[in-house]
Amino acid sequence: MLAVNWDTVRLFLHVLAATVWVGGQIVLAALVPVLRAHGTAVPRAAARRFNQVAWPAFAVLVVTGIWNVAAVGPMSSRYRTTLAVKLVVVAISGISAALHARSRSPRGLAIFGALTGLSALAALFLGILLAG
Repeated sequence: MLAVNWDTVRLFLHVLAATVWVGGQIVLAALVPVLRAHGTAVPRAAARRFNQVAWPAFAVLVVTGIWNVAAVGPMSSRYRTTLAVKLVVVAISGISAALHARSRSPRGLAIFGALTGLSALAALFLGILLAG
C-alpha cells in the first residue's frame, strides 16, 4: 500500500470540501424545482440545511487552499497569474453565495445563485489547471 503523508491529507480535504461546495450546489439546483412543488418553505429549508454543510466546506477550501499554495514552492509568473484569477473567482463564489443566502427576491436569488454556481465551477476548473 502507498504511504499516506500530509500532502495526501491536504489534497483529500481540499477535494472533499470542493465536492460539498460545488457538487452540493449542483444537486440543490437540480432539486429546487421539485422542492418548490411542495411549497416555498421547502426549498428555503433545504437551502438552510445545505448552508450548514456548505459554509464549513468553504472554510476548509480556504484553509487547505492556503496550505496548497504554501506547499507549492517557487511559482512561475503564469502559475501566479492563474492563482490570482482563481482567488478572485473564489471570492466571487463566496460573496455571491452570501448574497444569495440573504436575498429575498426571486430575481436576486436567481442572479446570485447562478453567479455562485458558475464561479464555483470556474474555481474548480482553475484548481485542476493549477494542479496539472
